[in-house]
Amino acid sequence: MKHVDVAIVGCGPAGVVLAGLLGQQGLAVHVCDRLPGVYEIPRAISLDHEILRVFQHLGVVHDVLPHCEPFTNSEYFGVDGQLIRRMTMVQPPYPQGYTPSVVFTQPPVERVLRDRVAALPGVSMALGLAMTGFTQDAEGVTLEYADGSALRARYAVACDGGASSMRAALGIPLEDLDFDEPWLVVDVLCNEQGLAKLPQTSVQYCEPERPCTLVIGPKNHRRWEISLKPGEDPAHASTPERTWQLLSRWLEPRDGTLWRQSSYRFHALVAERWREGRVFLAGDAAHMQPPFLGQGMCQGIRDVSNLAWKLSAVLNGSVAGAAGERLLDSYGQERKAHVRELTARIKGVGAVICERDVDKARARDARLLADCGGVVQDTPRQDVMPPLSTGLLFASPGAGTLFPQPRLDDGSPGGALMDLRHGCGWRLVHDGALPLRAPDGVAGINLAHEPEREGVVSRWMQRHGVHAALVRPDHYVFGSAADSAGAAAVFDAWHATQH
Repeated sequence: MKHVDVAIVGCGPAGVVLAGLLGQQGLAVHVCDRLPGVYEIPRAISLDHEILRVFQHLGVVHDVLPHCEPFTNSEYFGVDGQLIRRMTMVQPPYPQGYTPSVVFTQPPVERVLRDRVAALPGVSMALGLAMTGFTQDAEGVTLEYADGSALRARYAVACDGGASSMRAALGIPLEDLDFDEPWLVVDVLCNEQGLAKLPQTSVQYCEPERPCTLVIGPKNHRRWEISLKPGEDPAHASTPERTWQLLSRWLEPRDGTLWRQSSYRFHALVAERWREGRVFLAGDAAHMQPPFLGQGMCQGIRDVSNLAWKLSAVLNGSVAGAAGERLLDSYGQERKAHVRELTARIKGVGAVICERDVDKARARDARLLADCGGVVQDTPRQDVMPPLSTGLLFASPGAGTLFPQPRLDDGSPGGALMDLRHGCGWRLVHDGALPLRAPDGVAGINLAHEPEREGVVSRWMQRHGVHAALVRPDHYVFGSAADSAGAAAVFDAWHATQH
């Protein structure tokens, strides 16, 4: 029987990114998927700069970017067709080093990720092979597969989707976060004639009769998310004939080609537990949220970015015993709380879009316009993202926020992005105002010696009133310090997490 460090069930975006992050750490990883190849229909359509930074860590960002385009503004129109809200992105210089919001084409991006993982010597992939069962004990997990083979792993991760068989086998229930609506999702490849008919920005039609969304995807890809009315048959709505009827406000069949039309129930669900012994849940196996900010795939990659460095620390022995168990437990604590908070915010966006009572919708429009003095203001999508609020954090300004990735002056015209220069381990980033020495195992980055080009860190530090930040391997701030005593307290707290 083959033995590995980590077995991953499911090779969708979360599973393949986890395999890559663990494989780059020299761990033995096995990933299986019941499908023989990439699912060729796009499901996710948007990514953000945090995810592009993870792709940078994997060494694939430059192969992914050709399949991406900047997300256009999203304009919200109310009952009487008036503009009531505008979602934008933060302005340059971009804090993570990449365009903050992008649309992308999922199938080729997944192929890029799989090619990268397949090239890692410690990772084995079994595509077109379903896991049929598993058992676990105090030392590891034994997995059985449809071809009769078996595998032994020290840990296993369920990345097997919303209908996760592993979650079901573990008896982990899903908590309902009170959102359940039927929608039709339509992807169209438009021709020039069709593109000329469509808006130049993404649009939220906040109309009580039939709320819907138009997203401008890469190149000639356009997506509609169209709410279904009570009593409408989802199966009938997803027929080509009915789909074109629902699109008739914008397009005719001669304006493009249907790429996909599928009826879904948009849910807001989160797993009650994210760990059971040596098995973890990640991605859609752990949570599902409405699509109004396009965070589904992003959330799954945040999960595995959080889990990967913690599993690596335990498996390579740098954190052991009770400290190792606390570290692994912090995965579910941090990610579940983050998912719940972001889902609440997404539901808030959805509530603006989905109000079906005409009088209440007009009151909503009046309230939104009154809040901005009658002139719609830009609201960056990134402002909706919450920080981590619990887990492996030291209470201090900025703890739990995503730390910027500055361009450091290395003599080259564009400078070097921090992670490419200093890696993605623990990092102490400071401005040189304090006499600091990074603890063993932590990279020290003194911006007085390596000046940043665009000031993204200096603005972050000014905003939080600090001179130093201890940054985790997933780029979230563990703790910050304004003076030497504060730095000593952060270091003491960090040492306590290691032992």
